[in-house]
Amino acid sequence: MTAPDRVLTQHALTGEWQSLALPLGDIEYGDELNGPGSLTGKLEPHLIAQNPTLIDPGTTLIYVESAGQLRWGGLVWDVRTQDSTLTLEAAGWSSYLQRRHDIDGNYGGRGPYTYTDRCKVIRDIWAYAQSVTDGNLGVVVDSTTSTSTVGTPADPLKSLWWELPVLGDAVDDLVSGDATPDYTCTTTWNSAKTAPVRRIRLGWPRLGARRTDISFASGQNIIEPPEIELAADEYAQVVIANGAGDGSAKRRAISAVRNGRIRLEHALDLPDIKGTDILGTRAAAERAWRQTLGSISEITIRNTSAAPFGSWQVGDDVYTRVHNSWTSYTGWCRITGWTVKPHATGGPQAVISLKPAASFQYGGVA
Repeated sequence: MTAPDRVLTQHALTGEWQSLALPLGDIEYGDELNGPGSLTGKLEPHLIAQNPTLIDPGTTLIYVESAGQLRWGGLVWDVRTQDSTLTLEAAGWSSYLQRRHDIDGNYGGRGPYTYTDRCKVIRDIWAYAQSVTDGNLGVVVDSTTSTSTVGTPADPLKSLWWELPVLGDAVDDLVSGDATPDYTCTTTWNSAKTAPVRRIRLGWPRLGARRTDISFASGQNIIEPPEIELAADEYAQVVIANGAGDGSAKRRAISAVRNGRIRLEHALDLPDIKGTDILGTRAAAERAWRQTLGSISEITIRNTSAAPFGSWQVGDDVYTRVHNSWTSYTGWCRITGWTVKPHATGGPQAVISLKPAASFQYGGVA
């Protein structure tokens, strides 16, 4: 994935290819955790003037192919010109739901929901969006299941049409908690390499894997000293985790240490966790990374054998080593997003967004 072989555009409704080699320059594209990801690029305006059907914001699908594989796909949302430059902005598949509303209520009668798997509700939202005339993007949502549920008999989850709920906001709510599924948008060719497969990947209890075959390291593939964050806004050496139950019957676990610093606390709400042992494990993991100052949120890497472009994905844990004048950091970091810059000065680069991996667990929820 050293450089994009080509950029393709397609009509969202008819599937007709509009361009099989759009000469897009200064391109940057990538995925994100629980979000659509994005793409930006620049084009000479005269190319659009000669063929205005190449790009039609809101109706054009755009893809990046490298080494014969589709690496990114989404919808063009914004095209603007200034002097001799046309700038294009696009976002991944889930961005479409931000432009759609539940106009029938309960996603066309698929709800309301009681003790329902959040993954099922996400699939229902997509099914509703794509069942409406001219609303089918052909997006496939994973069949993943989880034990994270929404709704109770006393308070079922409802979507009320008179509130004009935004479908994208509803999905965001379903993945925004501490013990909820993950999603990301992906695009690949089908087996015959004749049509794109547009997919929402769901992960439970999380997306990604702990990768022992790749690494990020200063002097190896990290090419710029990353910014080191020394901020106490999220610092805590005491974590109070609340689990399932109501009132005084609610399960709780506290993980705390004394370390010569003023006491700072963080509350962790995990309403689906019934096991006190698992609740304690989650509280301890949360405390472990919250009491560490000097986290690294972003690195810039080159394409090397240590972590070839395309070898990692959103959600993966990668062992990271940063050594410079200000810090000496080693530890597992989770990829929460990435942006590839194929035409960066000096060669292709990738900007990787990271969070401490200790705040994410691979184990199930009880």
